[in-house]
Amino acid sequence: NGNAGFQQVLERLESDPVCQRLSLKSFLILPFQRITRLKLLLQNILKRTRPGSEEEVQATQAYDALEKLIKDCNENVQRMKSTEELIYLSQKIEFECKIFPLISQSRRLVKCGELTALDFHSPGPKWKVTTRPIYLHLFNDCLLLSRPKE
Repeated sequence: NGNAGFQQVLERLESDPVCQRLSLKSFLILPFQRITRLKLLLQNILKRTRPGSEEEVQATQAYDALEKLIKDCNENVQRMKSTEELIYLSQKIEFECKIFPLISQSRRLVKCGELTALDFHSPGPKWKVTTRPIYLHLFNDCLLLSRPKE
């Protein structure tokens, strides 16, 4: 989005009739869709092969290899989503000192959300309760509490 030249070229390519008005995203997703179609095709082949035949052995090996490939693809997609979440979060959170590196290869965001902190003050004989929003960010290796910038 930040590169105007790239955006212009991308818009020109996506509007080209050869691309059938499909976006770049659809071309990037297409190989994943084909892999899942191949899995369905191999399942049908396995249903129609004679049990114990050489064809069944080969189709089973192909199916197992495809299953492994799909699992690896899904794991890599999840890892990239997790990294994107960390990058987005690191852009939003401002630390007073940069001791804590938020982006890490092994770190992933498990859960996040807004909470309400209650502060009890006793300025005199009566207690005073004030509330303020805080955010909880639970990672697989640590817990981070943050508050909105005032």
